[in-house]
Amino acid sequence: MPEQNYPTYPLGQANGHTRRDGESQMSADELKRKKKIKLAIYISIFVVFQIIVITTMSLTVMKVKTPKFRLGDIKVQSLETTPSFDLKFTTQIRIKNSANWGSYKFKAGNVTFQHQGQTVGTIDIAKGKVGWLSTVKRNANVSLNSSAITELGSGVLTLNSVGRLEGKVAIMFIMKKKKATNMNCTIAFDVTAKTLQSLHCK
Repeated sequence: MPEQNYPTYPLGQANGHTRRDGESQMSADELKRKKKIKLAIYISIFVVFQIIVITTMSLTVMKVKTPKFRLGDIKVQSLETTPSFDLKFTTQIRIKNSANWGSYKFKAGNVTFQHQGQTVGTIDIAKGKVGWLSTVKRNANVSLNSSAITELGSGVLTLNSVGRLEGKVAIMFIMKKKKATNMNCTIAFDVTAKTLQSLHCK
């Protein structure tokens, strides 16, 4: 009976396919692992960024400061001290909201002028609104008089202006906080020259 020859195949090829398949599987797993690591890093960076943003906003934008209530630009129109005290001048009422990232809406109020604790005149302040990071300036005519002041030996007439405004600061349309602001100014007039000598507000 004739001898039959059967082809033989080297085992190296099969081992090569197995090795390559294993390496491909390891490469796929490694790629997935790297993608997960990158995703975790991106999420961590995003979380840290959000924390920084929220902290910055809470310390700056969301922090509500008290608006300032002041007098400014006083111009004397008339000043008589004999036989009684009679003074007329123009001024500006300033409500400064430049430190807040939100508007300040205030109720009506008034400013009282005093000399040595005695009230010598009052002006009314109508309700209004100051925009964010801005200042409202209102012109006012002031007329003050008193028969109790009969002499000014120093040649200087010193007055105090006091007032209070109550309102709310609205931050980015999402929160409102009550804020009251007070005026406390000292005004000195030169009686002889009939001019403003100094103006200081706390």
